[in-house]
Amino acid sequence: MASNVIEVRGAVKHFGETHAVDGVNLTVQTGELFGLIGHNGAGKTTLFKMMLGLLPATRGEIRIDGQPVRGEAFRQVRRGIGYLPESLALYDNLSGLEIMLFFARLKAADPRSCLPLLEKVGLADAARRRVRGYSKGMRQRLGFAQALLGTPRLLFLDEPTNGLDPQGIREFYQILRELREQGVTAILTSHILAEIQLRVDRLALMRTGKIQALGTVHSLREELNLPLDFQLTLRPGAEEALRQALANQPAASVQFNGETVHVRCPREQKMTMLNALAALDSILLDLQIREPSLEDVFLGYSDATA
Repeated sequence: MASNVIEVRGAVKHFGETHAVDGVNLTVQTGELFGLIGHNGAGKTTLFKMMLGLLPATRGEIRIDGQPVRGEAFRQVRRGIGYLPESLALYDNLSGLEIMLFFARLKAADPRSCLPLLEKVGLADAARRRVRGYSKGMRQRLGFAQALLGTPRLLFLDEPTNGLDPQGIREFYQILRELREQGVTAILTSHILAEIQLRVDRLALMRTGKIQALGTVHSLREELNLPLDFQLTLRPGAEEALRQALANQPAASVQFNGETVHVRCPREQKMTMLNALAALDSILLDLQIREPSLEDVFLGYSDATA
């Protein structure tokens, strides 16, 4: 596979007057776990379908593993792609295993892999039950299992943890980590930003069909220069001592809530703030530093263009 398994250049998709995807440039490296986030209607699912060849681009070029997303050559590339759509249609009268066998025939995958994949996603005990009795989380696990048919080297996962409980989410990302170690590339969308911020290598933030920001969570934080939050626990009656210690920190904001205090300061003042707080060791019982979350980053970019 090429070092950039996905290459999107000037991709545009119009539905009449609606510009669902509007001049997107994007590369995803082999073995990368890449996140795609954005508001509802930002263009994420449309871009997914364009990269899969399910929707033709109005303009621009998309290549997967070096091949344009069209023509006979891409048919062979597609055999190495797994796809979990946001809403997967299942046949309720069939069992989970029967559905896997059906998808395996469509994909020319080894039918002997169906049961092991169901076991991998935690559906071994439900493999022969009809899907009409599956919960939403079980259906999502089944959808993930079918995406893994044929040992794909590239995964497109649209809201893959939708309906999963915390244990299911943990197991899902454990499987992704194992696949990533084997060189599998995965690109996923999620509305649960806290869930992906420590798990993706890079991410792109889409807004009105465009890539608004692209990079690691750390680089996006640095680009926005979001402030840091310090949460302090003080001894009773220590508020005045704290105010005096922070007198030389004019950019800091302080909010008292009983014995807990929240202090916010610019990122570039992190060390001077820590030095000021270090002098309070006799009255400071606890100190926590909170970096801006991915949700903070997301909202920061949204506010910047509002």
